[in-house]
Amino acid sequence: MRKEDLIAELEALYRARYRQFVRVATAIAGEERAHDVVQEAFARAIRSSSSFRGEGTVEAWLWQVLINAARAERSSRADMSPLDDDEFLVVGNGHPTDDLDIRAWVVSLPERQKLAVFLRYYADLDYRTLASVLGVEVGTVSAMLSAAHTSLRRSLKEVSRD
Repeated sequence: MRKEDLIAELEALYRARYRQFVRVATAIAGEERAHDVVQEAFARAIRSSSSFRGEGTVEAWLWQVLINAARAERSSRADMSPLDDDEFLVVGNGHPTDDLDIRAWVVSLPERQKLAVFLRYYADLDYRTLASVLGVEVGTVSAMLSAAHTSLRRSLKEVSRD
């Protein structure tokens, strides 16, 4: 892919999915840094456009760049641990959920399951794109989400019995 075409596609993704990029950056790096992380991710993608090998979609590659930028930002801040703060669960309209139990249940999932849940339901990625972003097979995405659903269902059943 020519650099000009890649940059044009990055611009289109920026305009079309900015809110989803910010949600994921918020989940990983925190609300106060999310917009900066998204800007940094796009700058990195443009600077390193030659590293896009065309093996997957530009969108999947960009999500990887964003996740790496957000993780780097988070690791530079020792006061935050991965994907465990209130910013993790934000509903589609951008407001935190009212249900603290659900927030706690999702936060208690293993990190890869949390990220898969977030990318699937809050960034609205399809299984193929999710697999490419996470560097796994589509079947593995399905298994991770199934395990997360099972865990969340179990937690819900425990509460409903009380």
